[in-house]
Amino acid sequence: QVQLVESGGGLVQAGGSLRLSCTASRNIFSIYTMGWYRQAPGKQRELVARITSGGSRIYADSVKGRFTISRDNAKNTVYLQMNSLKPEDTAVYYCAATRVGSDYWGQGTQVTVSS
Repeated sequence: QVQLVESGGGLVQAGGSLRLSCTASRNIFSIYTMGWYRQAPGKQRELVARITSGGSRIYADSVKGRFTISRDNAKNTVYLQMNSLKPEDTAVYYCAATRVGSDYWGQGTQVTVSS
C-alpha cells in the first residue's frame, strides 16, 4: 500500500501562483508514473500533468507554459508549480501514482482562483 498526501491548495487571485505538494509514504518514483489530476464541479476528472519514472513530462494543453511538474526523490515528493492562474483552474487537485495494474490516489486539495 502507498499513501499519498497532498498539500498547498488554497484561494488565490487570478494571475497568482500556488505550489502543490504530494508526499508518498514510500519511494515509488522508480516504478510509478506520478500525476496531477483535477476535477471541477460538474466536470470529469482530467489529467493536468504527469512525470514518468524515467522523467518524461506531459502537460494538458490548457496548462502548458504555466504549470510545471517536478519531483524530489529524496523526499518522496512530487510538486506542481502553478503560475498565471486563471479562474478556470479552480478545481480539486488530486495526486496519483499509476502503473499497469495498480494505482493510488490522494485525498485531493482544493484550488480556488478568484477573478
